[in-house]
Amino acid sequence: MSDHSSSHGFATKAIHAGQRADQTSGAVIIPISLSTTFQQTSPGVHTGFEYARTGNPTRNAFEDCVAALENGTWGLAFSSGLGATASITAMFQQGDEIICMDDVYGGTYRYFTKISSHQGMSYKFVDLTNPSNLEAAISEKTKMVWLETPTNPTLKISDIRAIAEVTRSRGVLLAVDNTFMSPYFQRPLDLGADLVVHSVTKYLNGHSDVVMGVVCGKDLELQKRLKFIQNGMGAIPSPFDSWLALRGLKTLPLRMQQHAKSAQAVAEFLEGHPKVEKITYPGLPSHPQHHLAKTQQHGFGGMITFWLKGGEAESRRFLENVKIFALAESLGGVESLIEHPAIMTHASVPSEERKKLGISDNMVRLSVGIETLDDLIRDIQNALEFV
Repeated sequence: MSDHSSSHGFATKAIHAGQRADQTSGAVIIPISLSTTFQQTSPGVHTGFEYARTGNPTRNAFEDCVAALENGTWGLAFSSGLGATASITAMFQQGDEIICMDDVYGGTYRYFTKISSHQGMSYKFVDLTNPSNLEAAISEKTKMVWLETPTNPTLKISDIRAIAEVTRSRGVLLAVDNTFMSPYFQRPLDLGADLVVHSVTKYLNGHSDVVMGVVCGKDLELQKRLKFIQNGMGAIPSPFDSWLALRGLKTLPLRMQQHAKSAQAVAEFLEGHPKVEKITYPGLPSHPQHHLAKTQQHGFGGMITFWLKGGEAESRRFLENVKIFALAESLGGVESLIEHPAIMTHASVPSEERKKLGISDNMVRLSVGIETLDDLIRDIQNALEFV
């Protein structure tokens, strides 16, 4: 890891952590290392690199940079956010239990319920906005708690510190999916989490051109276990994707500032609009956990969820008439995206569960980009005329 990773500010780490000028050419930017194998001077004697699945210089630089941003001691990159999730669950055995936040990314729910559970793991989905619910749900079989905060898509916020106290007292791991906030706005390891997970595809890369995941932590034994799984399962990102994501990190502070600034203004506009039934955004005082957000986050992010007055027909008309917001899945890119969770990102969640969580036919999710703010508000305002 570079000397820049410990005592410097966030923006300095984002540009320099884990990266040194190339020793051969002096190139300031980390090269893309495409070699699949590395020469050894004697059997088992090498520079730290043997085979590209096990370790790659470009990937290592990205892993070290994200670890520095999360105030961790290590990072491990994977081929996708779900690849990271699957690798974490591979640490456990048949009969082990994971308690998961009830409102999570649809792909996480699908993996836990349709794949991992069929391999002998058991899952409980619990509303962790109340830590006492965790106390009631935890058992001798529980090995890990999986938390999203804010959640996808209802933006519920859980008290990471309070949950970490419970997990620590019971010898249970706490993993926090920090995708929505990025390390710029929230650092779960500082709040007591054991693992922090990101879909790099979203804010860390920030340009909607890489699918990738990363896990960070402080405990070296956890690193050893996950590094073995990363190598053994082989769900690794390519050197080029690692290079692109490392490039994306360099502008993360600037992008997150603008995402949050614009999202706040868009949320305030929507909150007062007569065709909006309700809205949830952590930066609004009306958000149920607004005060908690201020204690554990450094900002409120770029994600907004709201409910139109009406049903699926009204939602379709609205979504078909935006011009700048792209109707597309995913989030966290420089461009603004808009989607319908019940039909798109959370279609894998059973309809009865969606209803329980409030993922209804009139719900719309926004990923507010960094375009000119007036254009974004005008685009939404014009599309709302069709509702």
